[in-house]
Amino acid sequence: MAVVAKIRRILPFLSLLVLAVAVYDAWVFYSRRQHTQEIEQKRAEKESADAQRTLELIGRLKILSFYAVPPVIERGKATRLCYSVVDAKKVRVEPAVDGVYPALSHCVEVSPKKDTEYTLFASDEAGHTIGQKFTVKVTSR
Repeated sequence: MAVVAKIRRILPFLSLLVLAVAVYDAWVFYSRRQHTQEIEQKRAEKESADAQRTLELIGRLKILSFYAVPPVIERGKATRLCYSVVDAKKVRVEPAVDGVYPALSHCVEVSPKKDTEYTLFASDEAGHTIGQKFTVKVTSR
């Protein structure tokens, strides 16, 4: 009976200890969850800002690329004149080339008889126009 009396005497303190441990564990899990949510929120905000910055950069009239494949050809052969434009409503190449239109990636075939400097012009709805040049070299056979 002495053992039972001792257990009954410490039982309230033991219950308080178990309760304190349970509260502490709950607080640890809650604080970790809060911390994880804060990190996720910051990551989402950063992704949103990066996406907005990308849209702002892409949303402006730009010529991303203008090149020929191959850039040097033999007389009488053809090459592909390729370009990439963003936010363009009109596109033209001088000297005139058929089949040119606004596109993120497009190529047209050309067969210059001599070295030719091509100029790509792109215009947006507001009337802004930009241009970029590329020279196709022609060698004799």
